Amino acid sequence: MVQEGDDGATGAMQAWPLTVNKFIEHAARWHGSRTVVSRAFDGSINRMSWADIHRHAAHLSNALVAYGIGQGDRVATLAMNSGRHVAAWYGIMGMGAICHTLNPRLSVEQLVYIINHAADRIVFVDRQFMPLIEQLQPQCPSLQTAIILDEDGQGCWDAFVDGQSDSFDWGAFDENSGAGLCYTSGTTGNPKGVLYTHRSNYLHTMMALQPDALGIGVREVIMPVVPMFHANGWSIPFAASAAGCKMVMPGAHLDGQSLHDLIEKESVTLVAGVPTVWFGLLEYVRKNGKEFTSLKRLFVGGAACAESLIRDFADYGVDVVHTWGMTELSPIGTVGRLTPEVLDLADDEQLGYRMAQGRPLLGIDMRVADENGQELSRDGATIGAIQVRGQAIVGRYFRAEEIALNDDGFFDTGDVGTIDARGYMRITDRAKDVIKSGGEWISSVDLENAAMSHPGVQLAAAVGIAHPKWNERPLLLVKRKAGNDVTEEDIHDVLARKLARLAIPDAILFTDDIPLGATGKIDKKRIRADYKDFYVERG
Repeated sequence: MVQEGDDGATGAMQAWPLTVNKFIEHAARWHGSRTVVSRAFDGSINRMSWADIHRHAAHLSNALVAYGIGQGDRVATLAMNSGRHVAAWYGIMGMGAICHTLNPRLSVEQLVYIINHAADRIVFVDRQFMPLIEQLQPQCPSLQTAIILDEDGQGCWDAFVDGQSDSFDWGAFDENSGAGLCYTSGTTGNPKGVLYTHRSNYLHTMMALQPDALGIGVREVIMPVVPMFHANGWSIPFAASAAGCKMVMPGAHLDGQSLHDLIEKESVTLVAGVPTVWFGLLEYVRKNGKEFTSLKRLFVGGAACAESLIRDFADYGVDVVHTWGMTELSPIGTVGRLTPEVLDLADDEQLGYRMAQGRPLLGIDMRVADENGQELSRDGATIGAIQVRGQAIVGRYFRAEEIALNDDGFFDTGDVGTIDARGYMRITDRAKDVIKSGGEWISSVDLENAAMSHPGVQLAAAVGIAHPKWNERPLLLVKRKAGNDVTEEDIHDVLARKLARLAIPDAILFTDDIPLGATGKIDKKRIRADYKDFYVERG
């Protein structure tokens, strides 16, 4: 179809709606034999081609229509990463329904709220999460049925799609129709839904494919360790099919040995996930004298990347690339690839840029602003609120009446930080996590990074705790690397070399368990609650 208009001012190009089914159609038609490898819950390996996934997705679209699902209806998934889960995404979105990814790490109370708020009608679920579904269903009146993704038989995928056609007329709707629904983790108040459109997902995928973003091409073998239920799976399932590359899905097995085994056996070149996963992988490789024969790039997001992680993986020939984003950004906002000017710097100077969150991608406009919404200098020193606008950024939360933007159309991310003259953004802290002590601001991110620069530290968490004299003082929790006997004095010496005296915490506590939230980030809300009276009781 050609757009109407012959007045010389209106274009006459083909109308080609930006709907996400274009990715799987391209993958099946031009890269149909390339594989998606999945590790099941029982450890077995399953292989599907992009042509297989296309066929399974078409079966599902037809089955959903036969069931009575229509455009805009919410269909949920509660599953780990797998080829079948990818087929569910495309089958749900392609026929016009909205794919709502549920996070199994959330509490039952949060999941009940989310399912009811979204009014999900069907959920596709991994077998291991069926006990959770059985808890949820009586409290979720809209949820009519659960279909098991990864097994045959009654109540499972194959029975649901039995007899359905291999073809479906996907994308027969406006590109601004809803495609996916993902809820924030709800660290303050109830979780909030972000409803992605086909257009926003399509354009965000084009952003992710950029060489200075994830840089995914057909020759890569990518393993998304980040779950598909976490902020659009960082767009990797879309990007991998758009590029037609091989994709490796680790499922629920995210320990160091399992990840290394898949990386080596499947010749993985790119991986992506949160820092805690990579510390576990690194620890396994070190303890067992392993190497990486194919892995070239490791993308870190979801939390600040420690200097030690960058240095240690470099010893194995792996380039660690810092990324930043959030559910509301679809989710990628910045990527820490190095510009020619930075590559000309000495290694130690480069390291500072590698630890920054990176530069905005095409499709993202970003600024640092003061409390009045006025843009601040990009000098790398002036701290303000990180605000963004763009083609794949939330404008209004799902079912919310008010828009989520300020008066001039920017979304306030809740992060505070700086942007320097080379365009590199650095997060100083989350606005809710910055520590105010004696009238001075202390960055919990800087404190954690300084502690984790010690080779004996695996993970560190810094929070502000009420103090009878200073309003707040930082408390630092430290998890040692296995077999290491790093002491409080050792940590104090490292902090003293890197931080102002005020920023050095009054207490450093060693622990075997730093709590993590539902998306693998440090759960600072829980730490603050557990230690809220620490300094008061200490006197």
